[in-house]
Amino acid sequence: MQRFSDMVVLITGGSTGIGRATALAFAREGAKLMIGDIDARAAQTVDEIRAAGGTAMFHRCDVAARAEVDALVGACVHQFGGLDAAFNNAGVLPPPAPLHAVPEHDLDRIIAVDLKGVFFCMQAQIRHFLAHGGGAIVNTASVAGIVADPNMSAYVGAKHAVVGLTRAAAIEYARRNIRVNAIAPGLVATPMTRTWLDDEGFKRAFFEHSPIGRAADPAEIAGTVLHLCSAEASFTNGALFVLDGGQTAH
Repeated sequence: MQRFSDMVVLITGGSTGIGRATALAFAREGAKLMIGDIDARAAQTVDEIRAAGGTAMFHRCDVAARAEVDALVGACVHQFGGLDAAFNNAGVLPPPAPLHAVPEHDLDRIIAVDLKGVFFCMQAQIRHFLAHGGGAIVNTASVAGIVADPNMSAYVGAKHAVVGLTRAAAIEYARRNIRVNAIAPGLVATPMTRTWLDDEGFKRAFFEHSPIGRAADPAEIAGTVLHLCSAEASFTNGALFVLDGGQTAH
């Protein structure tokens, strides 16, 4: 399949995990990729895409800095001549702590990356889409955007806000041919979650209450992102797709 031939897709957080898997999936279907990340391993994602005959570029970007986000979108348009879809996936996890003990610097970092980063990305992308006929945006929220876990208050608050931002943007721009949706992954096996998955006690307790009984592979998340950016999802707007193996179904 080449659903994305001649399309330009921007992905933040494309160095590892869900972002990397999604970039590879888009490239296999013909998209030109611009990957923004502070992690230099994103260059390896680009190298893998190019080695397979695809087209990709890495531009260093801290999504918490509005000017860097604007520069990322500008670099994408300059390099590839446009932008058709964006996957705002960059994010961080805080050290677990009860709400009353969360240090201000941890709260600030979560809000800066997981919330303001998505906001800044949407602003820059929407400005381009308004001037060029529309486009599609997918934001990475989390099951923490619909339910809560103890000792994760800052993350839960930021991800709930991402869900709200997604819906707000979706209704504001729907008649300008701009669709905005979000995904809410559950536990996915990525470098970010390795500490949890290396903890046998955590895994045993979590999987006992997980209907599917395992973590997701990042590639299992990528397919939904591609669908939401495709013409097949032309009437899908303001939606949150929960990808958690049934974790929140009970």
